Amino acid sequence: MKLKEKLKAAACVTLSCLICVFAFFCVYKSVGRCIDVSGTATLLAAFSVMPDGKFTQSEKSEKPSSDKPKNSSKKTDENTTKAVARNTSKTDEKTYHISEVDLSGGGVQYKNFSISNSTSYDIDVDKMLESELPFEIKDTHQAQVLIVHTHTCESYMDRDNGFYYESFYPRTTDKEKNVIAVGEAISNSLKAQGIGVVHATVLHDDPSYDGAYDRSYATIMKYLKKYKEIKVVLDIHRDSMTQDDMTRLKPTFTYNGKKAAQIMIMTGHDDSLLEFPFWEDNLNFALKLQSACETMYKGFTRPLNFGDFTYNMNVNTGSLLIEVGTDANTLDEAVRSGEMLGNALAQVLQKS
Repeated sequence: MKLKEKLKAAACVTLSCLICVFAFFCVYKSVGRCIDVSGTATLLAAFSVMPDGKFTQSEKSEKPSSDKPKNSSKKTDENTTKAVARNTSKTDEKTYHISEVDLSGGGVQYKNFSISNSTSYDIDVDKMLESELPFEIKDTHQAQVLIVHTHTCESYMDRDNGFYYESFYPRTTDKEKNVIAVGEAISNSLKAQGIGVVHATVLHDDPSYDGAYDRSYATIMKYLKKYKEIKVVLDIHRDSMTQDDMTRLKPTFTYNGKKAAQIMIMTGHDDSLLEFPFWEDNLNFALKLQSACETMYKGFTRPLNFGDFTYNMNVNTGSLLIEVGTDANTLDEAVRSGEMLGNALAQVLQKS
């Protein structure tokens, strides 16, 4: 009898132990899930209640601080997020090289600048530089210069890394980060020297890139109709040059110890197939501006690009398309070039 009682007691103890082990295991698994889902904060919350006896989860779950980007801003937009992502990307994302180059050479050298002429027209550079501008800038504060951007969303690097990430996307609608910022720098330089400017900041390439020149042309004509004194129309762009190995070229020069983006002035030629009656006047203007840029800031320009194209430069006698840097240049470098371009342009216009 005693043996049966001992066996019964032993069985009860064993069963009690198994129940305890099972209960402990269930609690452990439940707590483990809390830790895996939301970290330490959820574990602490699992054992706490609100004053009214109810448990309420946080309205915004936070990741551990180690996962947060340093110096992150609470307020960001989609474009800013893209800009940050390309320079603070995960270390496993592929990167490509950026090559800093001087593109001031090439073409046909003329004194302190060069010309890339892909047309059949033989330019008499001396004659054009000695002649008067085909228009006159008046002593008035009325707008006489129009700045537009056909490809308004073209943008730049936000820092000088020497490389770019595979996800790099050099387009944004943020007017403080795209070519509008360069146009604003040009505008401010001209205004500071008493030349009236109107700066069109319409997005011509968003949401659709196709048809941007048609929309830009409509904008130009609207402003020419509204501001009768406009003599100069500048279409400010940002270039892009990528080699076969995905290396992006960054045309740069240094002035007063600071890097700036090299610019390329473009002017068209009518090969008799284009409706371009003002092409010689534009060429005259382009040569004078190219010369002034190099006289004031040696190494500032790439060869003047003279070719059989129009690109909306057939609207008046003072229309040019200007590429300021490439997508491998930084925004600071491009804006600095905008200031210099404005200064050189003011000098040319004030001589008219």
